[in-house]
Parts: sequence; structure tokens; C-alpha cells
Amino acid sequence: MTKAAVQGINRYLPKDNRDEFGFDAGTGRFAVLNLPESPLSTSIAGEAGVTREQEYVRMLKTLVSNVQGMVYRCRNDADWTMEFVSDGCERLTGYRASDILLNHRIRFEDIIHPDDRGLMHKAMAKVEGGGEPFDVEYRIIHADSSVRWVWERGIGVYDGSPQPHAYEGLIQDITARKLAEQAVVEAERRYRGIFDNAIEGIFRTSADGHFIEANPALAQICGFDSVDELVKSCRDIGAQLYVDPERRAKFMHLVSVRGSVSGFESQIYRKNGDVIWVSENARAVLDAGDKVHAYEGMLADITERKLYQARIEQQANYDTLTGLANRSLLQDRLQQSMLACSTYGSRLAVAFVDLDRFKFINDSLGHHIGDELLKCMAKRLVSCVRDIDTVARLGGDEFVLLIHDQPGADSLRKMMERILAIVAEPWLIEQGEFNVTASVGVARYPDDGMDAQTLLKHADSAMYRAKDQGRNGVQFFTNDINVQMIENLEMESKLRRALEREQFLLHYQPRIDLRSGACLGAEALIRWRISPQELISPDRFIPLAEETGLIVSIGRWVLETACRQNKTWQDAGLGPMVVSVNVSARQFRQDDFVQTVAAVLKKTGLEARYLEIELTESMVMHDAERLVAMLDELKRIGVQISVDDFGTGYSSLSYLKRFPVDRLKIDRSFVQDLMSDSDDATIVRTIIALGHNLGLHVVAEGVETAEQSDFLRQNDCDEAQGYFFGRAVPHADFPALLQRRTAAV
Repeated sequence: MTKAAVQGINRYLPKDNRDEFGFDAGTGRFAVLNLPESPLSTSIAGEAGVTREQEYVRMLKTLVSNVQGMVYRCRNDADWTMEFVSDGCERLTGYRASDILLNHRIRFEDIIHPDDRGLMHKAMAKVEGGGEPFDVEYRIIHADSSVRWVWERGIGVYDGSPQPHAYEGLIQDITARKLAEQAVVEAERRYRGIFDNAIEGIFRTSADGHFIEANPALAQICGFDSVDELVKSCRDIGAQLYVDPERRAKFMHLVSVRGSVSGFESQIYRKNGDVIWVSENARAVLDAGDKVHAYEGMLADITERKLYQARIEQQANYDTLTGLANRSLLQDRLQQSMLACSTYGSRLAVAFVDLDRFKFINDSLGHHIGDELLKCMAKRLVSCVRDIDTVARLGGDEFVLLIHDQPGADSLRKMMERILAIVAEPWLIEQGEFNVTASVGVARYPDDGMDAQTLLKHADSAMYRAKDQGRNGVQFFTNDINVQMIENLEMESKLRRALEREQFLLHYQPRIDLRSGACLGAEALIRWRISPQELISPDRFIPLAEETGLIVSIGRWVLETACRQNKTWQDAGLGPMVVSVNVSARQFRQDDFVQTVAAVLKKTGLEARYLEIELTESMVMHDAERLVAMLDELKRIGVQISVDDFGTGYSSLSYLKRFPVDRLKIDRSFVQDLMSDSDDATIVRTIIALGHNLGLHVVAEGVETAEQSDFLRQNDCDEAQGYFFGRAVPHADFPALLQRRTAAV
């Protein structure tokens, strides 16, 4: 045993207790050289009956055997012949010590992964002549063929020459650490991939308002060419980025209170000064003292969505043609105005304005001229009132003014006469000069009514009296006007007897598949034949039926008649199809409506899937929470549901996506001008896309030309109905209409 070998083993013992040990590879025994005298060693040996040499050998073997890893000594030869390996050899490599010692079964170099052997040679070569230890990480091939990562620390053993004649050291298994590091690297790579390629902006900002980190999408959203430019430019997010700096303060407050925010919407500036809408989801990052250290989260550009919502809200509250308040907004403002009057003791006037002979101009010169006239009159009416007043268009040529704080009837009459004079000013267009007049009816709160419905009804009655008196005049509501109301009562009386006299009948209009041309269903439309010579359209009697509540019994008759007729057609051999029935708001809000539908289906024998209930958009958005439950009940029994006149009512996408609706029906007002009005065309495309994104079929109403049909088909509208495909016809004529459609297809 050489002196160097003994010194090598001593390197792994504490300095204060080192002796000189040697290991005889032939015998496998430890040897102790120059053992110093020690009171402790003498005591231990004496008590145990062993020599000091035996005790130190035992201690050394215990120490080396329990080292995590393998202690070794190898020659500096071509095979790296192992002269000594500790008991950790088998745990580390899977081979017994005797397999590796003196290359008995395998060389240690053969265990090293082929790709890493060069790395080992370089590491050992660096220590030659230097006397410094080396550290290296590399892979070995375990006896079970698995690849393990190991860390080795060793040092050269010298005998006076510059080249070490042996190496001694320790090898430990670091596979778990390496796998963990690789997992971290892979996680970082994946995170970085998501971070860099996400379409949403991802950020980390400091508590004092500057960017710590951002991804390319955020830089793009904010209009910057790079992340570096964004980070360097925005040193105060609240002041530089937010249009309203208070939104940043609100953001920070919410996060501090809740720990996070979701869907926080704000307007921000882009680099070029453009203003966009964004939505943020973020959370607070706390330091060791539970104080906010940073904010991190995601930001999305929602400008298009906000613009669409604004457009929908505009359509919900304002007339598309004139930009005036529509019926829905008028009702809201009228309610608010009456409440203010009750609170402060002020007075309110409701003026119903109807253009005289508008239908003549509209029919003779065309709808486009009529629309221009309506827009001109809307501007004139707005010019006559104050900012606190309201001008609304109910539809057609009917306008309503809400006039606040009028001191008396005389001043109000003068104002109305001034309005008449301005309306009557010549209207110059390419086709010539026209003089248009108006008839105005006025009702006052609280004198002429205590609720909105009564005020509007009385103003409407007064307006009709003004027309009866020669047009171009003003009529205030008086008790004499009750005569007109009596006439309405007479119609109501006839309407009440119409059911028992069997004066109602249904016409059916086909609904067509735009791809195949096949007829998918029919919409049932009511008519009132009051005498053999007089057929009254629903526009005249349905409002009265709604007002009086007769619509409930009439609606039940329509529902039952349509279901029975569909069943009759099926029994006669017509292909199965869906019959659509319009349901009024008052009828649908009956508590037993769902039970009524179920009873009608049972009575007529029609399968529920062949019935479709049509509700108007404004209906389903009113008291939506309650109606969701009713719609769910209808879907459970198998009835189909469609939203009629979509785009004209008060839309709430959050409610619409919750409704179990099968179809959206685009209102005819958007369809009729879509070939000439780019706004209408855009709205139609948007509604089609919205419907499809919600998983709904989309039906276009009022299709009258081949061009309209082609446009709708090219933009993936599913179905359509209108004069182009067939007018509404009596039930006896409907089979023949179907046959003509089938032959045409």
C-alpha cells in the first residue's frame, strides 16, 4: 500500500481525527499506518477488547459505507482502473463493487454515457499539475439500462511527477435534481411560448405603476412596436395609459380589497393617441409582509365588442332612421318625468305628432323619399324644443314630444303652433317643393292621466281629433274626445264577439331553406273577416286586443287552430314541417301559458317538435329572469322557440345566450334596404354571425327580391320568408303553394 493511497482515503475523514489508512485491493482489508496514541482511542480499544487499528478501520468503513454516493480511487490509465470503490457503488451504478474493481467485469468508463466521456476526460485533464479538485456532471448507464445523472468531485493523486498517477473522489446520483431542472426548463419554455404567442396581453406591473414584464400581444394592443418600447415608454400607467386615471385607482382599490379583479373594463390610449376599450383580469402579488408588491394578469382589446354593444344599445333605444328616441326610451323617460313632476309639483305635456298625408308622399315618390322626409321632420322637431325635452319616433310618421315645465295651456299652445309652422315650411328636394303639415294632440300630466299609457292614449286620441278637424292643427285632450274612445269601445265589443262568431281565420306564409329551396315550415298569420267584404289586418285590431286583454283568448285560438291544421296536413300526406305561431307579450306572461301549450298539443295530436313559438326581441328582454324558466319549460316539452324582429328591441347578449332559443329572425326593416344601405347590410351580417356563434339558426323576414335572397345566401343566412318565396295564403291554398315551390326547386 503506497503512501499516496493512504493519504487519499484520509481526505474523506475529519481533520482532527485523521490517521493514515491504506486499502489492500487483494485482501479487501484496511490497514492503519503510523497510528497516533490517543487517550480516547486507548480507552475505546481497551473497553471493547480491540486494537486501535481495528477500531479506526471500523470507523472508516462505517463512514465510507454511509456516504451518499460512491467513494472511489482509480488509476490514471487508459481504462481508469478502479482500485477502490465504496459500498455506494451498487446503489449508484447497479453493479457490485467486485464487478468494477480492477475492471473485473466492467470498466467504469464503459458505464459513462458515450456522449459524456469526452466531457470527463476534459474535466480530469484540467487538474493535471494543478492539485485542484474537479467538479463535473455527466450521465451514466445504470445496470438496468436506465440513464442516470451523476455529480463527481475528485482530485489527482501525485507522487512527485506533474501527471497524477491516480484520481480519488466522490460520485453522487443527481438524477432527481436534473429531472426537476429539466421540468423547470420545460415549464419555462412552455410558459414563454404561451406568454410570447398569446393573443391576449399578459403583464406584470409594479405597485407604483410601471411595467415589469409584458408580452408582444400587449405591446401590439397598446400600439408599440416592441415590448422594450412599451416598458421604457410607460413609466406611469395610470397617467399615461388610462383615459381616466381614476380607473387605475379603482383597479388598485378593487384588487387590494378582493385580491383580484375580473372583466375590469376601461378605456386606454394607444401610442398613436387612439382610444380603445380593454378588459383586464388581474391579481395582486404580495411580498413577505403581505403587502402588494406587483400586479399580474391579462388584458384583451374589447373595442369591437363595445362598439357592437353600443350599436345594439343605440338600436334598442333610438330610432335607426332618424336617431330620435324610440318607443322603449320614450316610455322610460316618460316614467321618469312623471316621477319628477310628482316630486316637485311641476307639469308635463305629451304631444303626439302625426304627419298629414305622409302615406301619399311615401307611396307616390317611393320609400327612400319618405325616409328623407322623416329625417327632415325629425330635425325640425328637435330644433323646436329644449335640451331637457324629448323627441321620439314611435314608427311610421308618428312622433311624440315630452315638454317639461310648461306654465300653462296658452304658452303650450303657442309652442305647438310654432312647431306646426316650422313643420309646414317648404321641403325642397330634387323632385320638387313640398309642403307637409302635421296634426298634433296634447295631453297633460297630471290633468289628463296619471300613468304613461293613459297619457299617450289621450294624446293619440287628441291627435286623431285634430285630423278629423281638417289636419294642420293642435287639439288638446278634452272629455269630448271620449267620443273617439267610444268608437274604440265599439270595435272592442265587435272584437270580443269575433271568436264566437268565427270571424278569425289564419293565413300561412312559407319559410324556406336558402340552400336547398325546400319549405321548412309556415308562419300562421291572423286575419279578421268582420264581413264578407271587409278583411281587417292585424295592425288594426291586435293593439286593441293587447290593450283589452282579448289577445289571450285570441292567441289560444290561433295556437290551437295552427296546430290542428298542421296535424291535418301531415295526416293528408304533406311532409312534416314546423308551424310558427306569434305569441304576444301579454299572452306569454300568463302563468299557465306553458300548460296551455301542452294542452293544445295533446288535444290536436301534433308532436311538440312541429310547433314553434315566436316571441319578439323586446318581449324576451323584459323580465328576462322570469321568462328564462318559462322558455326552459317549453324546451323540455319539445317546442321550438324563435326571437322575432331581432335587432329592433332591447338586446342583452348576456340574457340571449341563456335563452333556449332555436332561431333568430332578422327584422324586415333591415332586409328591405340591405342592397342599398351599407349599414343595414352590416347589421344583417352581424346578426347572422351572432346567431351562428350562439348556435342558432337565422331567418330573414321580408325578402322580396332575388338580390336580397342571393345576398342572404352568400352570407350564410339559413332560412328566409317573404313575398319573393310566397305570400301568406289561406290553409286551403297552402298545399298548392308547396307543390309549386317543390316543382321550382
